[in-house]
Amino acid sequence: MRRFEAEVLALGDALRARGEKLVAAESCTGGLFAAACTSVAGSSDWFERGFVTYSNEAKNECLGVPATLIELHGAVSEPVVRAMASGALRASYAQWAVAVTGIAGPGGAVPGKPVGTVWLAIAHGDEVLLAERLQLDGDRGAVREQTVQRALAQLRAALSST
Repeated sequence: MRRFEAEVLALGDALRARGEKLVAAESCTGGLFAAACTSVAGSSDWFERGFVTYSNEAKNECLGVPATLIELHGAVSEPVVRAMASGALRASYAQWAVAVTGIAGPGGAVPGKPVGTVWLAIAHGDEVLLAERLQLDGDRGAVREQTVQRALAQLRAALSST
């Protein structure tokens, strides 16, 4: 996790300065984002909790993502990642949420959603500030690491613009 240390320290400083906390809702990264955040001392000041909602059932049960939304759009979609971010905020005491869902590979691709397709969302308060589709290259590990890197960068950008 040292590869993310500088970004995580900066993120923690920004959240701590605001007196705010972060929650993570992860699917394809399987807790890698939360692990990066908690790899630095003092992260309990600003990291509130993480949800690893790998299955569709977990997205529904833990985050309140409607099963019909997953059926209509698929787990790897903008509506689902938005619902994950909003649901994580409702299920926590945090003010900020990061949510990710995607296809890390090597299998799992479907028409229109090749391996490396990831949706990322950032929410603050009751608003989803960002939902973006990423198309990442590399093997499973590379897709997951790039997702964490992008989530950290986008969260820091959102913090500095609000």
